[in-house]
Amino acid sequence: MERVSASANGPGIGVIEAPEIESTGTSRGGWIVTVYNNDTNTYDEVIFILMVATGCDEEEAYIETWEIDHLGQSVVHVADEPECRRVAGIIATIGIRVDVSET
Repeated sequence: MERVSASANGPGIGVIEAPEIESTGTSRGGWIVTVYNNDTNTYDEVIFILMVATGCDEEEAYIETWEIDHLGQSVVHVADEPECRRVAGIIATIGIRVDVSET
């Protein structure tokens, strides 16, 4: 783990251990899944389908659902094209508008 430290002169400042990030050698980005608000689906429906489709936890799904509701849309997944199309297909099963686009 890489050690990151702040100025030793400040009160309460210590060392933070930065986690090691393993590289898989493949890019997970380049494409995004965007979900748009509608007047049909409930918070519970959207939270559940986001958890199923993306594998995120309930807290992340709630935050994305809040963004969809209050901002009109949210990017809910970043991956390669096949993965984004798979995720979008699952989300679309509840009748909510979803787009897959290249970044």
